[in-house]
Amino acid sequence: MNPRLETLHAYPFERLRRLLADVRPPEGVKPIDLSIGEPKHATPEFVVEALKASLDGLSAYPPTKGPAELRRTISEWISRRYGILAPDPETQILPVQGSREALFAFAQAVVDASRDAVVICPNPFYQIYEGAGLLAGASLWYLNSDPKRGHGYDWDSIPEDVLQKCQLIYVCSPGNPAGNVLTLDDWRKLFELSDRHGFVIAADECYSEIYFDEASPPLGSLEAAVKLGRPDFRRLVSFSSLSKRSNLPGLRSGYVAGDAAIIDRFLLYRTYHGCAMSLVTAKASLAAWCDENHVVENRRLYREKLEAVLPLLQPVLDISRPEAAFFLWAGTPYDDTEFVRDLYAATGITTLPGSYLARESLGINPGNRRVRIALVAPLAQCEEAARRIVEFCSSSSFRNPSK
Repeated sequence: MNPRLETLHAYPFERLRRLLADVRPPEGVKPIDLSIGEPKHATPEFVVEALKASLDGLSAYPPTKGPAELRRTISEWISRRYGILAPDPETQILPVQGSREALFAFAQAVVDASRDAVVICPNPFYQIYEGAGLLAGASLWYLNSDPKRGHGYDWDSIPEDVLQKCQLIYVCSPGNPAGNVLTLDDWRKLFELSDRHGFVIAADECYSEIYFDEASPPLGSLEAAVKLGRPDFRRLVSFSSLSKRSNLPGLRSGYVAGDAAIIDRFLLYRTYHGCAMSLVTAKASLAAWCDENHVVENRRLYREKLEAVLPLLQPVLDISRPEAAFFLWAGTPYDDTEFVRDLYAATGITTLPGSYLARESLGINPGNRRVRIALVAPLAQCEEAARRIVEFCSSSSFRNPSK
């Protein structure tokens, strides 16, 4: 077996299962799970119909590069969304089977394990980044988020020797779990570092369409590149999908876009990887990328839940309003794993320990004494969960070290 498999950590939800294995919620209380960021809103019916109408696509092998019509549609969507010239659908766009698949595969294509390679990832992070880097033969360096920076990053804190060895950096904007958005100054600094040290930037933007002000969509990586005079997207690849945007996590459909030279090499890798998108999925994806009405409605539902839940929870937990995405990154008054156990035992509400989403780096785990709350359940359940959390935090038995 590949010895690098031994370097992988248990996935956060497996750790959560073990944490709660011997805990039972109170009798008669219906559990509510807010731990997993799985969209629960209805799948758009017109996408289902498009899927049904394209079942004849099952009789043909799909092209690894994806249908030209889908690549063109994605390119046009990027142009509309970010206000930039459409990327070349022939050389700068690849459909993928969800951003998770592509984010993992990308490191295998980019990292040169014959050198002393380093992959940098944000901390906390989506665990796929870590596994991808480790299995590609790289060492991981974790860039801690800083609450004083709105859970953003001090790029200047990365040691010079780490930057010299860095071949790939993962960034996530809007961020998971804090919902922070990289600014144009962040991108300027990242591009400067990439130019100086030659590393590739993998921009995970799967939450780009979940935001709360219709007039202010989050800045995208390709948009930032164009604004900063980099229309060729050199050493930059963006990853996005329909999972969150269109409530289609089971469709496994997304794209990568960016540097044509890197896309070309990634396509070669994917030719052997065996990950071509089904023509059935491609037709359904076309329908989703061509419609924005369902996306606006999707945002309205998340905004409604945020506006209902945040005022309830802020008096009892340390929570800032996120810029985007559908998570609340809540501070806890004591150890996050103990808080999650106690909360589940008292209320039947499941949240995810923040320390499970991070690693200790520079002497701290930036997820410690935080929990991630995913506002994916229906509004009524989110409100009920918030009321139970408030009751739990206000109870006489609640462990509050400050009292």
